[in-house]
Amino acid sequence: MNKTWREVASLTDRQRALAEVAEKMSGNPTRMVEGDWQPLRDLGFDDQACLEVAHIVGIFNYLTRIADGLGLQLDPGTLEAAKTGIILKRAAG
Repeated sequence: MNKTWREVASLTDRQRALAEVAEKMSGNPTRMVEGDWQPLRDLGFDDQACLEVAHIVGIFNYLTRIADGLGLQLDPGTLEAAKTGIILKRAAG
């Protein structure tokens, strides 16, 4: 069974703050308020860094929706990596 980010004890405060923002931006973007960014600001994120986080979250949401909408399937190697947790290696070249 896959764990959610909340169940991973080894995450740093930075990783947890990023996951919290990404989760809310992905699930309830119209409910985002200034205070949702405070954990990142407390870790040193300025306006530019927060904007970059928002862009990355938005791009990932966009790309997964396009892939899902077109019915794209993962290749066997990626499926195996997801199942086993063994990281994919880049092809030489």
